[in-house]
Amino acid sequence: MIEYKREKNIDIEEFKKVLINSTLGERRPISEIERLSSMIEHSNLIITARENGDLIGISRSLTDFSFCTYLSDLAVDRKYQNKGIGKELIRRTKLEAPTTKLILLAAPEAVSYYPKIGMSQYEFCYYLNNAQDLL
Repeated sequence: MIEYKREKNIDIEEFKKVLINSTLGERRPISEIERLSSMIEHSNLIITARENGDLIGISRSLTDFSFCTYLSDLAVDRKYQNKGIGKELIRRTKLEAPTTKLILLAAPEAVSYYPKIGMSQYEFCYYLNNAQDLL
């Protein structure tokens, strides 16, 4: 049975493991433990999925609980994918901040997933990696 709950402090090694096992580790600084720790420390909304105490999925977000929620990481161990766990993590994240607009940037492999579960795509998204890149 999978247990979902809101958690504050996640063990960094189990966070790293679920990132790797979900393929999200390919786009996260998994070799930089201090950075992973900071990612957890500065998140203010974390929903987990656990089976027998083991972390098998995580939704890690930043939110003001009023207007917007940025879902920074949605990771589900590949062995548990296609079972509705990601969708449930998103649903529970949204329920924690019901008046907000939930926003995320899709991993390339997941672009087709989000419309299937009822999320809308927005064409006006921008990002900046380096301040020096500003004109």
